[in-house]
Amino acid sequence: MLDTSFFLRFLDSADPLNANADDYFKYFVSNQIAMYISTISIAEYCVLGSIDHLPLATLKIVPFNTDHAIRAGAFAALTFKSKKTGGLLVSLRRVIPNDTKLFAQADVEPDIKYYLSSDSDSLKIYQNLISLAPKFNFIDLNNSYQTSFGVFI
Repeated sequence: MLDTSFFLRFLDSADPLNANADDYFKYFVSNQIAMYISTISIAEYCVLGSIDHLPLATLKIVPFNTDHAIRAGAFAALTFKSKKTGGLLVSLRRVIPNDTKLFAQADVEPDIKYYLSSDSDSLKIYQNLISLAPKFNFIDLNNSYQTSFGVFI
């Protein structure tokens, strides 16, 4: 699953992580690895961008459903509890519910094995959720695809 931060970098040639995003995209296409985007990420992207810019022809769209909502509730409960007790040091942004919703989608959908993001707060939230045994791995866009997948040419 590719999150909003991935597309912001992938579609902005001036972004410092654009080359990494482009390399991941090419790697996934060339290795026939399915790429997913959530309707939540589409909504976030459309705040400042246009849906026409997203490469939807190469993506599988995942609408948010009841199974996702149930898992998101568990993820959000742990996230808010950790923040309240000081165990999770993330910014006081209001999008944490979206992070947990996106994670829930990646966790519930059986074919999603990875969640790709450049968001450091999102990574902290993911690390906090390890006790709930998410079924996907977080990939940090700050790392090259070669590092993430052990591919060295």
